[in-house]
Amino acid sequence: MRQRSIIAITAALAAGSLTLTACGSRDDGNSGSGGGDKTKVVIGVDAPLTGDLSALGLGIRNSAQLAVDTANKDELVEGVEFELEALDDQAQPSVGQQNAQKFISNKDVLGVVGPLNSSVSQQMQKPLNDAGLTQVSPANTGTELTQGDGWKTGDSVRQFKTFFRTATTDEIQGAFAAEYLYSKAGIKKVYLISDQKTYGAGLAASFKTNFTKLGGKIVGEDNVNPDDRDFNAVVAKVDKTGAEALYYGGEYPAAAPLSQQLKDSGSDIPLMGGDGIYSGEYPKLNKKAEGDLATSVGKPVEELPSAKEFIDNYKAEGFEDPYEAYGGLTYDATWSIIEAVKLAVEGNDGKVPDDGRKAVLDAMSKVKFDGVTGTISFDEFGDTTNTTMTAYKITKNAWASEYSGAPKLS
Repeated sequence: MRQRSIIAITAALAAGSLTLTACGSRDDGNSGSGGGDKTKVVIGVDAPLTGDLSALGLGIRNSAQLAVDTANKDELVEGVEFELEALDDQAQPSVGQQNAQKFISNKDVLGVVGPLNSSVSQQMQKPLNDAGLTQVSPANTGTELTQGDGWKTGDSVRQFKTFFRTATTDEIQGAFAAEYLYSKAGIKKVYLISDQKTYGAGLAASFKTNFTKLGGKIVGEDNVNPDDRDFNAVVAKVDKTGAEALYYGGEYPAAAPLSQQLKDSGSDIPLMGGDGIYSGEYPKLNKKAEGDLATSVGKPVEELPSAKEFIDNYKAEGFEDPYEAYGGLTYDATWSIIEAVKLAVEGNDGKVPDDGRKAVLDAMSKVKFDGVTGTISFDEFGDTTNTTMTAYKITKNAWASEYSGAPKLS
């Protein structure tokens, strides 16, 4: 896949013709179309580039690369050449923590995009915060990541000043899913299953709270191991409850076989999940996915006029992997860091400040632009101000949008 190599800066070079600062490296020669000296600014990307969730991770990496390439081509920030450093976290929290340290140790890195998994982010947030290094996730939806556990009782407190996201929270996603099933689909009885990971457990809890508040009934609950692929034991329980749908808090590698085994048992009820199952891989892994449901953040990029250029440019770049569920959100997350760099440079006489990380972080509160997925800005917690969600249904073996809107939160 297309990816620029990261230039290694040695101590010997620092003593020679290359000037190093805490904010980036000064490149001599004709870097970029404008020629002359340019300061290299690296944007890190952390995502699962291998393993079960790599389809989503590769879409994240490619979309971030497209944003960097576009900024360089347009010379959006005069005197700056952006580069991407993408690291594979394998969807493992411990690996994500190691990657955070790698980004921190590279002084050219002024911002990090990612990760995909909320559980990985929990291990990255504190070290990145301690280093003053801005992090913008296009996919983390765990509400506690920004607002702490107090959000459940209305006592939200921002957790890390460096953490932002272009994806909305599970509080909103769970409420939207509950409203869609109860009010739009007319489903009143649901069996609830969670994979017990940070994302899945939080999403399932939010769904349960909001579904029962509307008058719906949870007829049974279970937890499963996300690494399992044999779910016949739990399927047998579902069949006996009279459930009209199964809601799954988790991701597509387990959701797909769970759904198929449910249908194989003779049940015709749909499985519904969050953005963790909204992937083109889901119907590939599930021969009986027809009618299953998912929610995802924002409106479908294919239906947004603001996303046309992104889609066209992504195709033109010839990436082997689709941009998937988080492509537009990743482009916007990356672009928010680029915009923050631009503000920092403009406020420092056209040069990257010596303390580039602090300047970029300070600029994030001022970032606001029309992005791929809509207007991009962040609230006092670092959460996106765009709370639009979309419900999708598998129709003819592919996800098709059903309804878009924002939930009513009491």
